[in-house]
Amino acid sequence: MSTPLSIKIDRSSPIPLYHQVVQGIEGAIRDGSLASGTRLENEIELAQRLRLSRPTIRKAMDDLVQSGLLVRKRGVGTQVVSSQIRRHLELSSLNDDLERAGKKPTTTLLSFEHIPAPEHVQDLLSLPKDVSVYHFTRLRSAGGNPLALMENWVRDDIVELDEKSLRAHGLYELLREAGVNFRLAQQRIGATVADGAQADVLDTEAGSALVTMQRTAVDDTGRNVETGSHVYRADAYSFEMTLVQR
Repeated sequence: MSTPLSIKIDRSSPIPLYHQVVQGIEGAIRDGSLASGTRLENEIELAQRLRLSRPTIRKAMDDLVQSGLLVRKRGVGTQVVSSQIRRHLELSSLNDDLERAGKKPTTTLLSFEHIPAPEHVQDLLSLPKDVSVYHFTRLRSAGGNPLALMENWVRDDIVELDEKSLRAHGLYELLREAGVNFRLAQQRIGATVADGAQADVLDTEAGSALVTMQRTAVDDTGRNVETGSHVYRADAYSFEMTLVQR
């Protein structure tokens, strides 16, 4: 059964009518009014109810499909893909951000080892020769939906980690409990497409868009504490930033 949309259209506004439709549907997805999998009424019905032309509705739907919020399925109609997680660019963990957004994060630990640091990790963390690392990969889900595949290396001279604690708690939570006071991080955000292995774990299609993040976090004593390489489903996750003119 399709869900009728409640969208206010202001014909006196300078905002194009199609974009008002985009904003209305996007807002309903963001605030959870339209849950993942919800089927929308067809374009003809929506155009008639909002007293807009069908091309206007079609353009709005095209924009939402291209942005990854809606999907068209033959024989089913147009459905909500997901309520996207929006993450502000600050020194926080994904687990923290999901909890603040009212989601229910869960973690599947895919691998865990305590090993001498590979050369590239030794360089990233500026490790003394006698310091090893915990290396692990986790799948983070929100509301039961796979969201991020996260690979991390953590130096072993500041915290003791094990599989049980990583399944039950966020990494930054464990590091804070160990006395780590984060100060800053070097972070790079990019994009890629899912290979077969990533697609299987993230429950998406090979070739789907992914957001990438590489981060090395530094504590208040100047130590490089951990470094990670994460990929996120682009249809469910985005980063936000505020730009200031100098």
